[in-house]
Amino acid sequence: MSAGKFIAGFVVGGAIGAIAGILLAPKSGEETRKMLADSAQDLAKRADETAKQIQTKADDALSELQKKGEEIKSKIQDLVNKNKDANAEA
Repeated sequence: MSAGKFIAGFVVGGAIGAIAGILLAPKSGEETRKMLADSAQDLAKRADETAKQIQTKADDALSELQKKGEEIKSKIQDLVNKNKDANAEA
C-alpha cells in the first residue's frame, strides 16, 4: 500500500468518525453546527497539509529521477565517445 493511499484513507476515516460522533452526540443544533464547521475547517487544513506533503514528495522524486536520468545520459555519452575514439584509432 502506498503512503498516499494510507494518508488519504486515514484522513477520510477520521472525517467520517468525527462527523458520526458529532451527529450522534446529544447537543443543541447550534452547538452541533459549530462543531461541524470547526471539524470542516480542521479537515480542510489537514487535507491542505497532506496535499502539500504529497506534492513535496512528488517534487523530490521527480528531481531524483531527473538527476538519475542525467547521470545515465552522461554515462551513455561517455561510452559513445570512447567507442568513437576506439574506432578512429583502429
